Amino acid sequence: MVAENSRKVTIAAIAREAGVSVPTVSRVINGRSDVSAETRERVEELLTRHRYERRATAARRTTGLIDLVFNDLDSPWAVEIIRGVEDVAHAAGVGTVVSAIHRRSTSAKQWLDNLRARTTDGVIFVLSELAPPLQAELRRLHIPVVIVDPAGVPALDAPTIGAANWSGGLAATEHLIGLGHQRIGFIAGPPHMMCSRARLDGYRTALEAAGLPFEEKLVHAGNFYHVTGFEGGMRLLDLPDPPTAIFASSDQMALGVYEAVRRRGLRVPDDVSIVGFDDLPQVSWSSPPLTTVRQPLSQMGMLAARTVLRLAQHEKIESPRVELATELIVRDSTAPLNK
Repeated sequence: MVAENSRKVTIAAIAREAGVSVPTVSRVINGRSDVSAETRERVEELLTRHRYERRATAARRTTGLIDLVFNDLDSPWAVEIIRGVEDVAHAAGVGTVVSAIHRRSTSAKQWLDNLRARTTDGVIFVLSELAPPLQAELRRLHIPVVIVDPAGVPALDAPTIGAANWSGGLAATEHLIGLGHQRIGFIAGPPHMMCSRARLDGYRTALEAAGLPFEEKLVHAGNFYHVTGFEGGMRLLDLPDPPTAIFASSDQMALGVYEAVRRRGLRVPDDVSIVGFDDLPQVSWSSPPLTTVRQPLSQMGMLAARTVLRLAQHEKIESPRVELATELIVRDSTAPLNK
Protein backbone atom coordinates (compact mmCIF):
# COMPACT_ATOMS: atom_id res chain seq x y z
CA MET A 1 0.00 0.00 0.00
CA VAL A 2 1.19 3.53 -0.77
CA ALA A 3 2.43 5.40 2.31
CA GLU A 4 -0.14 8.03 3.38
CA ASN A 5 2.49 10.77 3.74
CA SER A 6 4.45 10.07 0.59
CA ARG A 7 5.29 13.32 -1.15
CA LYS A 8 6.52 11.68 -4.35
CA VAL A 9 3.86 9.11 -4.92
CA THR A 10 4.08 7.65 -8.43
CA ILE A 11 1.45 6.72 -10.96
CA ALA A 12 2.68 3.13 -10.71
CA ALA A 13 2.08 3.08 -6.95
CA ILE A 14 -1.41 4.49 -7.40
CA ALA A 15 -2.10 1.89 -10.10
CA ARG A 16 -0.99 -0.98 -7.84
CA GLU A 17 -3.20 0.13 -4.96
CA ALA A 18 -6.18 0.73 -7.26
CA GLY A 19 -5.69 -2.62 -8.99
CA VAL A 20 -5.52 -1.07 -12.46
CA SER A 21 -2.87 -0.45 -15.10
CA VAL A 22 -0.57 2.57 -15.24
CA PRO A 23 -2.17 3.76 -18.54
CA THR A 24 -5.58 3.70 -16.82
CA VAL A 25 -4.35 6.00 -14.04
CA SER A 26 -2.80 8.26 -16.68
CA ARG A 27 -6.14 8.45 -18.52
CA VAL A 28 -7.90 9.49 -15.30
CA ILE A 29 -5.29 12.20 -14.59
CA ASN A 30 -5.65 13.60 -18.11
CA GLY A 31 -9.45 13.65 -17.97
CA ARG A 32 -10.00 11.04 -20.67
CA SER A 33 -13.55 9.71 -21.01
CA ASP A 34 -12.61 6.07 -21.77
CA VAL A 35 -12.54 5.02 -18.09
CA SER A 36 -15.48 3.55 -16.18
CA ALA A 37 -17.10 5.71 -13.54
CA GLU A 38 -16.28 3.17 -10.79
CA THR A 39 -12.61 3.00 -11.75
CA ARG A 40 -12.36 6.78 -12.13
CA GLU A 41 -13.84 7.31 -8.67
CA ARG A 42 -11.45 4.78 -7.08
CA VAL A 43 -8.38 6.29 -8.74
CA GLU A 44 -9.47 9.86 -7.99
CA GLU A 45 -9.94 8.98 -4.31
CA LEU A 46 -6.38 7.62 -4.14
CA LEU A 47 -4.92 10.60 -6.01
CA THR A 48 -6.61 12.93 -3.54
CA ARG A 49 -5.70 10.91 -0.45
CA HIS A 50 -2.03 10.71 -1.40
CA ARG A 51 -1.94 14.33 -2.60
CA TYR A 52 -0.61 13.37 -5.99
CA GLU A 53 0.87 16.42 -7.73
CA ARG A 54 -0.69 16.44 -11.18
CA ARG A 55 2.08 17.50 -13.49
CA ALA A 56 -0.29 16.92 -16.40
CA THR A 57 -2.52 19.66 -15.05
CA ALA A 58 0.27 22.20 -15.25
CA ALA A 59 0.96 21.08 -18.82
CA ARG A 60 -2.66 21.58 -19.84
CA ARG A 61 -2.40 25.26 -18.97
CA THR A 62 0.13 25.98 -21.66
CA THR A 63 -1.80 24.57 -24.60
CA GLY A 64 -2.34 27.99 -26.19
CA LEU A 65 -6.11 27.63 -26.33
CA ILE A 66 -9.05 29.09 -24.37
CA ASP A 67 -12.71 28.16 -24.60
CA LEU A 68 -15.48 30.75 -24.87
CA VAL A 69 -18.89 29.23 -24.14
CA PHE A 70 -22.30 30.91 -24.64
CA ASN A 71 -25.86 29.84 -24.00
CA ASP A 72 -26.63 30.88 -27.58
CA LEU A 73 -24.83 32.62 -30.41
CA ASP A 74 -27.86 34.30 -32.00
CA SER A 75 -27.47 37.66 -30.28
CA PRO A 76 -25.42 40.61 -31.57
CA TRP A 77 -23.94 41.21 -28.12
CA ALA A 78 -22.22 37.82 -28.35
CA VAL A 79 -20.21 39.15 -31.29
CA GLU A 80 -19.00 42.09 -29.18
CA ILE A 81 -17.81 39.80 -26.37
CA ILE A 82 -16.11 37.50 -28.88
CA ARG A 83 -14.36 40.54 -30.35
CA GLY A 84 -12.94 41.49 -26.95
CA VAL A 85 -11.80 37.96 -26.09
CA GLU A 86 -10.21 37.50 -29.50
CA ASP A 87 -8.26 40.77 -29.26
CA VAL A 88 -6.57 39.63 -26.04
CA ALA A 89 -6.12 36.04 -27.19
CA HIS A 90 -4.51 37.13 -30.46
CA ALA A 91 -2.11 39.47 -28.67
CA ALA A 92 -1.13 36.61 -26.33
CA GLY A 93 -0.67 34.13 -29.17
CA VAL A 94 -3.58 32.03 -27.91
CA GLY A 95 -6.38 30.47 -29.96
CA THR A 96 -10.09 30.72 -29.13
CA VAL A 97 -12.73 27.99 -29.41
CA VAL A 98 -16.30 29.37 -29.40
CA SER A 99 -19.19 27.06 -28.45
CA ALA A 100 -22.90 27.21 -27.58
CA ILE A 101 -24.23 24.59 -25.17
CA HIS A 102 -27.71 25.71 -24.08
CA ARG A 103 -30.40 24.61 -26.51
CA ARG A 104 -29.31 21.06 -27.33
CA SER A 105 -29.47 18.59 -24.44
CA THR A 106 -26.41 16.68 -25.68
CA SER A 107 -24.28 19.71 -26.51
CA ALA A 108 -22.84 20.19 -23.00
CA LYS A 109 -21.72 16.55 -22.88
CA GLN A 110 -20.20 16.78 -26.36
CA TRP A 111 -18.39 19.97 -25.43
CA LEU A 112 -16.98 18.38 -22.28
CA ASP A 113 -15.84 15.28 -24.21
CA ASN A 114 -14.05 17.54 -26.70
CA LEU A 115 -12.50 19.50 -23.85
CA ARG A 116 -11.06 16.34 -22.28
CA ALA A 117 -9.64 15.24 -25.61
CA ARG A 118 -7.82 18.46 -26.54
CA THR A 119 -7.33 20.24 -23.17
CA THR A 120 -7.53 24.00 -22.71
CA ASP A 121 -5.83 26.80 -20.81
CA GLY A 122 -9.17 27.98 -19.40
CA VAL A 123 -12.88 28.49 -20.00
CA ILE A 124 -14.93 31.69 -20.20
CA PHE A 125 -18.66 31.14 -19.68
CA VAL A 126 -21.15 33.83 -20.78
CA LEU A 127 -24.62 33.75 -19.19
CA SER A 128 -24.34 30.01 -18.66
CA GLU A 129 -26.12 28.12 -15.94
CA LEU A 130 -23.88 25.13 -15.42
CA ALA A 131 -25.36 21.75 -14.59
CA PRO A 132 -23.90 20.17 -11.42
CA PRO A 133 -22.14 17.32 -13.31
CA LEU A 134 -20.41 19.87 -15.56
CA GLN A 135 -19.32 21.91 -12.55
CA ALA A 136 -17.93 18.81 -10.84
CA GLU A 137 -15.97 17.77 -13.91
CA LEU A 138 -14.43 21.22 -14.38
CA ARG A 139 -13.32 21.18 -10.74
CA ARG A 140 -11.86 17.71 -11.16
CA LEU A 141 -9.93 18.75 -14.24
CA HIS A 142 -8.58 21.85 -12.42
CA ILE A 143 -9.43 24.08 -15.39
CA PRO A 144 -9.48 27.86 -14.72
CA VAL A 145 -12.96 29.33 -15.22
CA VAL A 146 -14.19 32.93 -15.56
CA ILE A 147 -17.90 33.78 -15.79
CA VAL A 148 -19.14 36.83 -17.73
CA ASP A 149 -22.46 38.37 -16.68
CA PRO A 150 -23.53 35.38 -14.54
CA ALA A 151 -27.21 34.47 -14.57
CA GLY A 152 -27.18 33.99 -10.80
CA VAL A 153 -24.68 33.47 -8.01
CA PRO A 154 -22.02 31.27 -9.64
CA ALA A 155 -21.89 27.75 -8.22
CA LEU A 156 -18.26 27.45 -9.26
CA ASP A 157 -15.75 29.35 -7.16
CA ALA A 158 -14.82 31.44 -10.18
CA PRO A 159 -14.16 35.14 -10.88
CA THR A 160 -17.02 37.01 -12.54
CA ILE A 161 -17.04 39.97 -14.94
CA GLY A 162 -20.14 42.12 -15.27
CA ALA A 163 -21.45 45.62 -15.86
CA ALA A 164 -23.01 48.19 -13.55
CA ASN A 165 -26.56 47.20 -14.44
CA TRP A 166 -28.28 48.93 -11.51
CA SER A 167 -26.69 52.30 -12.20
CA GLY A 168 -27.45 51.86 -15.91
CA GLY A 169 -31.13 51.26 -15.16
CA LEU A 170 -31.13 54.24 -12.83
CA ALA A 171 -29.52 56.56 -15.41
CA ALA A 172 -31.93 55.54 -18.18
CA THR A 173 -35.00 56.17 -16.02
CA GLU A 174 -33.66 59.43 -14.60
CA HIS A 175 -33.07 60.63 -18.17
CA LEU A 176 -36.71 60.04 -19.05
CA ILE A 177 -37.92 61.65 -15.81
CA GLY A 178 -35.71 64.65 -16.55
CA LEU A 179 -37.52 65.04 -19.89
CA GLY A 180 -40.82 65.36 -18.04
CA HIS A 181 -42.10 61.78 -18.44
CA GLN A 182 -44.02 60.44 -15.45
CA ARG A 183 -45.61 57.30 -16.92
CA ILE A 184 -42.62 55.21 -17.94
CA GLY A 185 -43.06 51.64 -19.10
CA PHE A 186 -40.37 49.05 -18.48
CA ILE A 187 -39.65 45.85 -20.43
CA ALA A 188 -37.53 43.56 -18.28
CA GLY A 189 -35.17 40.73 -19.08
CA PRO A 190 -35.53 37.16 -17.71
CA PRO A 191 -36.20 37.45 -13.97
CA HIS A 192 -33.73 34.69 -13.00
CA MET A 193 -30.79 36.73 -14.32
CA MET A 194 -28.99 39.09 -11.96
CA CYS A 195 -28.51 41.71 -14.68
CA SER A 196 -32.28 41.78 -15.33
CA ARG A 197 -33.11 42.23 -11.67
CA ALA A 198 -30.49 44.95 -11.27
CA ARG A 199 -31.84 46.97 -14.23
CA LEU A 200 -35.38 46.68 -12.86
CA ASP A 201 -34.15 47.78 -9.42
CA GLY A 202 -32.46 50.81 -11.00
CA TYR A 203 -35.69 51.74 -12.78
CA ARG A 204 -37.68 51.38 -9.58
CA THR A 205 -35.18 53.38 -7.52
CA ALA A 206 -35.32 56.29 -9.98
CA LEU A 207 -39.11 56.36 -9.83
CA GLU A 208 -39.12 56.32 -6.04
CA ALA A 209 -36.48 59.08 -5.84
CA ALA A 210 -38.66 61.25 -8.09
CA GLY A 211 -41.79 60.56 -6.03
CA LEU A 212 -43.39 58.57 -8.86
CA PRO A 213 -45.34 55.36 -8.16
CA PHE A 214 -44.09 51.97 -9.27
CA GLU A 215 -46.93 50.32 -11.20
CA GLU A 216 -46.84 46.60 -11.98
CA LYS A 217 -49.03 47.14 -15.06
CA LEU A 218 -46.26 49.28 -16.59
CA VAL A 219 -43.77 46.39 -16.35
CA HIS A 220 -43.64 43.62 -18.96
CA ALA A 221 -41.43 40.52 -18.69
CA GLY A 222 -39.23 39.92 -21.74
CA ASN A 223 -36.27 37.78 -22.73
CA PHE A 224 -33.89 40.35 -24.33
CA TYR A 225 -35.04 39.47 -27.88
CA HIS A 226 -37.03 41.56 -30.39
CA VAL A 227 -40.33 39.69 -30.18
CA THR A 228 -40.84 40.26 -26.45
CA GLY A 229 -40.01 43.93 -26.92
CA PHE A 230 -42.69 44.11 -29.59
CA GLU A 231 -45.22 42.21 -27.45
CA GLY A 232 -44.45 44.33 -24.40
CA GLY A 233 -44.66 47.53 -26.40
CA MET A 234 -48.07 46.56 -27.82
CA ARG A 235 -49.40 45.69 -24.36
CA LEU A 236 -48.15 48.92 -22.82
CA LEU A 237 -49.46 51.11 -25.66
CA ASP A 238 -52.87 49.43 -25.45
CA LEU A 239 -53.35 50.43 -21.80
CA PRO A 240 -56.17 52.94 -21.14
CA ASP A 241 -53.51 55.37 -19.90
CA PRO A 242 -50.41 54.31 -21.88
CA PRO A 243 -46.87 55.37 -20.97
CA THR A 244 -45.28 58.30 -22.74
CA ALA A 245 -41.86 56.65 -22.51
CA ILE A 246 -40.61 53.04 -22.46
CA PHE A 247 -37.29 51.76 -21.12
CA ALA A 248 -36.42 48.37 -22.60
CA SER A 249 -33.63 46.50 -20.84
CA SER A 250 -31.96 45.45 -24.09
CA ASP A 251 -31.45 47.14 -27.45
CA GLN A 252 -33.13 44.29 -29.29
CA MET A 253 -36.28 44.68 -27.20
CA ALA A 254 -36.15 48.44 -27.72
CA LEU A 255 -36.17 47.89 -31.49
CA GLY A 256 -39.17 45.60 -30.98
CA VAL A 257 -40.90 48.52 -29.24
CA TYR A 258 -40.15 50.67 -32.31
CA GLU A 259 -42.28 48.29 -34.36
CA ALA A 260 -45.09 48.34 -31.78
CA VAL A 261 -45.11 52.14 -31.93
CA ARG A 262 -45.28 52.04 -35.73
CA ARG A 263 -48.13 49.51 -35.67
CA ARG A 264 -50.12 51.81 -33.42
CA GLY A 265 -49.68 54.73 -35.83
CA LEU A 266 -47.43 56.60 -33.42
CA ARG A 267 -43.96 58.08 -33.78
CA VAL A 268 -40.67 57.91 -31.86
CA PRO A 269 -39.95 60.20 -30.02
CA ASP A 270 -42.86 62.56 -30.79
CA ASP A 271 -45.42 60.28 -29.15
CA VAL A 272 -43.26 57.78 -27.24
CA SER A 273 -39.66 58.14 -26.06
CA ILE A 274 -37.64 54.91 -26.01
CA VAL A 275 -34.41 53.92 -24.24
CA GLY A 276 -32.53 50.64 -24.72
CA PHE A 277 -29.63 48.91 -23.00
CA ASP A 278 -26.37 47.56 -24.53
CA ASP A 279 -25.44 50.08 -27.27
CA LEU A 280 -25.07 47.48 -29.99
CA PRO A 281 -23.37 48.88 -33.14
CA GLN A 282 -26.53 48.84 -35.24
CA VAL A 283 -28.68 51.01 -32.94
CA SER A 284 -26.90 54.21 -33.95
CA TRP A 285 -28.29 53.45 -37.45
CA SER A 286 -31.88 52.80 -36.36
CA SER A 287 -34.52 55.37 -37.27
CA PRO A 288 -34.35 57.39 -35.15
CA PRO A 289 -30.97 56.51 -33.59
CA LEU A 290 -31.59 54.85 -30.23
CA THR A 291 -30.84 56.41 -26.87
CA THR A 292 -29.37 53.58 -24.82
CA VAL A 293 -27.18 52.54 -21.93
CA ARG A 294 -23.77 51.51 -23.19
CA GLN A 295 -22.67 48.20 -21.73
CA PRO A 296 -18.92 47.70 -22.32
CA LEU A 297 -19.33 44.27 -23.91
CA SER A 298 -16.02 44.18 -25.77
CA GLN A 299 -14.14 45.36 -22.68
CA MET A 300 -15.89 42.69 -20.61
CA GLY A 301 -14.61 40.07 -23.07
CA MET A 302 -11.10 41.52 -22.93
CA LEU A 303 -11.02 41.50 -19.13
CA ALA A 304 -12.39 37.95 -19.00
CA ALA A 305 -9.67 36.75 -21.37
CA ARG A 306 -6.90 38.50 -19.42
CA THR A 307 -8.25 37.02 -16.17
CA VAL A 308 -8.46 33.44 -17.41
CA LEU A 309 -4.94 33.64 -18.86
CA ARG A 310 -3.63 34.94 -15.54
CA LEU A 311 -5.33 32.07 -13.72
CA ALA A 312 -3.76 29.63 -16.17
CA GLN A 313 -0.35 30.99 -15.14
CA HIS A 314 -1.25 30.57 -11.44
CA GLU A 315 -1.31 34.34 -10.92
CA LYS A 316 -3.51 35.93 -8.27
CA ILE A 317 -6.30 38.28 -9.34
CA GLU A 318 -7.24 41.46 -7.48
CA SER A 319 -10.96 40.83 -7.07
CA PRO A 320 -13.31 37.87 -7.63
CA ARG A 321 -16.06 40.20 -8.90
CA VAL A 322 -15.51 43.09 -11.31
CA GLU A 323 -18.24 45.45 -12.56
CA LEU A 324 -17.40 47.78 -15.43
CA ALA A 325 -19.15 51.13 -15.67
CA THR A 326 -22.15 51.71 -17.93
CA GLU A 327 -22.86 55.02 -19.72
CA LEU A 328 -26.04 56.65 -20.96
CA ILE A 329 -25.75 57.49 -24.68
CA VAL A 330 -28.38 60.08 -25.65
CA ARG A 331 -29.54 60.02 -29.27
CA ASP A 332 -32.79 60.92 -31.03
CA SER A 333 -35.27 58.35 -29.64
CA THR A 334 -35.96 60.44 -26.53
CA ALA A 335 -37.46 63.92 -26.29
CA PRO A 336 -39.21 66.17 -23.77
CA LEU A 337 -42.77 65.17 -22.98
CA ASN A 338 -45.10 66.64 -25.57
CA LYS A 339 -47.95 67.95 -23.47
